[in-house]
Amino acid sequence: MRHKHSDYMHWAKTQSRARFNLATSGVGSFPLRELPSLPALEINGDNSYGYPPLKQAIAARHGVDPDSVVTSAGTSMANYLAFATLLDPGDEVVLEHPAYSLLTDALEYVGAVVRRFPRREENAYAIDVDEVRRALTPKTRLIVVTNLHNPSSVLTTEPTLRELGALGPRVLVDEVYLDAVYDNTPPTAFHLGPRFVVTSSLTKVYGVSGLRCGWVLAEPALAQAMWRLNDLFAATPVYPAELLSVAALQHLPVLRDRARRIVEADRKLLAEFLDRETGVSAVRTAFGTTCFLRLLRGDVDQFLATLRARHETSAVPGRFFDVPDHFRIGMGVDSAMFAGGLRRLSLHLRDYLE
Repeated sequence: MRHKHSDYMHWAKTQSRARFNLATSGVGSFPLRELPSLPALEINGDNSYGYPPLKQAIAARHGVDPDSVVTSAGTSMANYLAFATLLDPGDEVVLEHPAYSLLTDALEYVGAVVRRFPRREENAYAIDVDEVRRALTPKTRLIVVTNLHNPSSVLTTEPTLRELGALGPRVLVDEVYLDAVYDNTPPTAFHLGPRFVVTSSLTKVYGVSGLRCGWVLAEPALAQAMWRLNDLFAATPVYPAELLSVAALQHLPVLRDRARRIVEADRKLLAEFLDRETGVSAVRTAFGTTCFLRLLRGDVDQFLATLRARHETSAVPGRFFDVPDHFRIGMGVDSAMFAGGLRRLSLHLRDYLE
């Protein structure tokens, strides 16, 4: 029997923590005391197929029918529910490269055959629809992309998404980072037509990952099938977390403004770092909480291991995105910590490349 696990999540839980943690993927925790109003908490409530006020709050935020909302334990479970509902073993899926490893892991776990299309660094990680088209076969049932792209934070625009939707298979868009486009935030791709399925959560941009407030947006019949599949995993979600998630959704501007201040300060620090460093390169974006850096010389795993041991600083190895000469750093937790991590990364680059 083959082992079923995520190497990335095991690494993240056991090896990513450091005094200067650049291995984060979302903004820092929002303090509960700063929420303008807290609900009266109860242990149990009516949430057999989703807590209605939570479904309504998510639906109102995205301008969709509440019957199109499936709540889940974060975006990873949302993705799994979508994959397991949409796919049968042996179905082919076309997935971007580089890609977040949990997407690959979940697809392989449900028995999908994963084919890849490149998001090329020399093309600023933009989606080339012709590349996607070439990866399709008669067995392709689903195209999977992230927007913002994980790990690069590159935005895919609506015209490109529409082109993907015209290729034939369903398109799943993981939008967990999309709200990190703070100005003129694009609407969800779910509105582009019935071929689109969208997943997201409050975990990455709003600093409330502990609530595990994720969701799928899908046509009502498909959403109902996902709810029934979820019966295999949990009778009901954690009710107090749903109450708090409604409160968070009601005050998202407060959470968003706090996160934005930190992310934008960190992005300025990152730009200054990239301006002065010659040992790494990166595609620069105007938004997002992650950056994907190429180490121009040497072995990334060795480089990061010594960075952690000598400088108490961590970053995510690119092998978890199938790009072993890169590494990912995250912003939005604490600007003083981020600045300290970048200083130590600079020192280590000088020592390592001499």
